[in-house]
Amino acid sequence: MTDLKDIQELSRRLEAAREYLHIHEATERLAELDKECSKPDFWNDSDRAQAISKQASDTRSTIQAFSAACSMLEDIRTACDLADEDPDFAEEAEAARNRLVAMLDQFEIESWFDGRFDEGSCIVTVNPGSGGLEAQDWTEMLFNMYSRYAEGKGWDVKVLDAQPGEVIGIERASFQVDGRFAYGMLRSEIGVHRLVRISPTDDKKRRHTTFASVEVMPVLPDDIEVDLNPADVRVDVYRSSGPGGQCVNTTDSAVRLTHMPTGLVVTCQNQKSQLQNKDAAFRVLKAKLYELEERKRQQEIAELRGEKMENSFGSQIRNYVLYPYQLVKDLRSGVETGNVDAVLGGELEEFVIGYHRWRVSQ
Repeated sequence: MTDLKDIQELSRRLEAAREYLHIHEATERLAELDKECSKPDFWNDSDRAQAISKQASDTRSTIQAFSAACSMLEDIRTACDLADEDPDFAEEAEAARNRLVAMLDQFEIESWFDGRFDEGSCIVTVNPGSGGLEAQDWTEMLFNMYSRYAEGKGWDVKVLDAQPGEVIGIERASFQVDGRFAYGMLRSEIGVHRLVRISPTDDKKRRHTTFASVEVMPVLPDDIEVDLNPADVRVDVYRSSGPGGQCVNTTDSAVRLTHMPTGLVVTCQNQKSQLQNKDAAFRVLKAKLYELEERKRQQEIAELRGEKMENSFGSQIRNYVLYPYQLVKDLRSGVETGNVDAVLGGELEEFVIGYHRWRVSQ
């Protein structure tokens, strides 16, 4: 039953949220953005207008959510005052308390994502490690897992490249996830994922260990400058492959970009036209080059400080064991569960939040 102590704790957390969400500054910022949006020539530059409109919408959502939380606390106080006269109010207060706790938890989670691109969309790439067919099958399993997780959160998923394997699985997968905090949340997945199971392709039913690497990059805003000289990029077009039927492309619409100075290769074949594939591929290449430069910069800073940098992309971060027992365990946060099917079905929130809670505690 909700009591005075509960209300005092909720009030304390709400005031803390006011500070770390910067509600006062956000209110002032929203007024400026709304003023900008009301200018007659606002939509003359559609890209800039869309960016400002999104920023205003996100800021307004944060302010409205905080205001709703404040109103909920007042409702809890009122219900508690009336609970002595009518027991139904006690139940109402308890239900409202649970909803407010969930809102405050979400506020705290979102406050962890203060990086430059954390609030925006991202590009996820899954590549198989050694293991041939096994690794390709594992790549498809991870691709499906992330797609279902993103869809469950209400994010949009746009497949950029998913090259089918000759027998099972996919050779690689690249997809864009559009949604608020998609990049911040999914940064938890960067690294190597290890699968242990009885191989479905092994006639002798032996246990196999398979690896796949996951890369997560931000979708860069148009105002971010990346040193990308078109003359340094070789563009190859080829016929897209597909599962057959209506999905077969009859034109050379797939695009492969090779950035010759770095050797980075990006492919895209799942858009409807060669032009769309080319635009998507350049978006991915731009993000890869930006991440490459950021890693170099961080390494240089670490060397000056005498620090040893961890190569997170090349490190094993999570084990998925299907045999001889069932267990998914994150090697960084220690979060684990025996419900492997649920995790592979997209129920990743416990692992994502667990990683970020571990990260901010370091």
